[in-house]
Amino acid sequence: MDSQELQRLKNKFDIIGNDPALNRALEMAVAVAPTDLTVLVTGESGVGKENIPKIIHQNSRRRNGKYFAVNCGAIPEGTIESELFGHEKGSFTGAIEARKGYFEEADGGTLFLDEVGELPLPYQAKLLRVLQSGEYTRVGSSKVSKTDVRVIAATNVDLRYAVSQGKFRQDLYYRLNAIQITMPSLRERRDDIYLLFRKFTSDFSEKYGMRKISLTHDGIELLRNYRWPGNIRQLKNIAETVEALESEKLTSASDRFEINAATLSQYIPKDDPNSLPVRFKDPSSSLSDEEKQEIFKAIYSLSTKVSELEKLVKGGGFAQQAIPDTADPYLPREPYGHPADVSWDDIDIQEDMEPQPPVHHAEADSSLSIRGASEDLIRKALEKHHGNRKKAAEELGISERTLYRKLPAEYKNPKSNE
Repeated sequence: MDSQELQRLKNKFDIIGNDPALNRALEMAVAVAPTDLTVLVTGESGVGKENIPKIIHQNSRRRNGKYFAVNCGAIPEGTIESELFGHEKGSFTGAIEARKGYFEEADGGTLFLDEVGELPLPYQAKLLRVLQSGEYTRVGSSKVSKTDVRVIAATNVDLRYAVSQGKFRQDLYYRLNAIQITMPSLRERRDDIYLLFRKFTSDFSEKYGMRKISLTHDGIELLRNYRWPGNIRQLKNIAETVEALESEKLTSASDRFEINAATLSQYIPKDDPNSLPVRFKDPSSSLSDEEKQEIFKAIYSLSTKVSELEKLVKGGGFAQQAIPDTADPYLPREPYGHPADVSWDDIDIQEDMEPQPPVHHAEADSSLSIRGASEDLIRKALEKHHGNRKKAAEELGISERTLYRKLPAEYKNPKSNE
């Protein structure tokens, strides 16, 4: 495809720019148009992916057939099947008459499925079926119908990642991705940014009879260096806003005026390089009860695993071990004696517990002093409340049953200390 043919194509579809990646995408669209291969158009939101299926349709043998563009992300989930494949009268509430779906309407033509990555999993299987065999079934019907449709899909998400996360069918991905055409982002087309800005401001000024805007050198550099997360769509909105607010009605004195970077910067959002995608939480702030519970569960699980490891080392083998002594006998168990869940009452370590100094033992098989630390806490609580177990349990945040079960030896006697 020579440069003149490429330029005529751009003029026909109102495409501005000379970036090599853009030219490559347009040339691929024209090259695959005569075939019936399924095409997947990828690229960020706002880069102009919708132009590719139009170019393919207009340069294909289906150019005289119908062309439909469907945004899969904008269709309510409950009506997707009906929209795509149609329904019979009375098949659901509100179905007062039979209706054709897009695959039936586009028979002999082209169907553009935009944001195909938003299609829920249950309908991906139905889409795969119609892509492979051309067969579909209307909602409320048992009759299998056939259609001859060229499908072009587009997405702004990474479908390979969606497949790895189980959110998109792998077989559908490979079926859609027969030919992949990638539209470059605007920040990859820096030399095209000012061309697009001039196009958008010029169109707006002609429509509303305003003076045309041009930029100083520093204004052009400001446009080039901005990252444009919204791509062409964002640039168009900013260009029209600048034209509307900075321009004046056309006069005989001048039909053009110039603005600099200082003026233009008022309309370009400021980037914060230190901003985070999630809300930052000060680590010095107090933990919530749920966070404490998760921490205590992890500590409890660790102590149990240490006990199991000790038994394995002492026994000299890796056979299934008995239930560790530290485990609560009242908790439901998973295989190998792990507690399936841990309640708040079964945790001995408290939020205000002072850190204990590390204990170094001569023997390699010595256990952690978690139990000793728990008994020390219980002793202190009982002494504080003069042996009243109920108040001591409330102080420690555990039940009286748990307190009794974990009492130090000197407190376990037939008499009540309360």
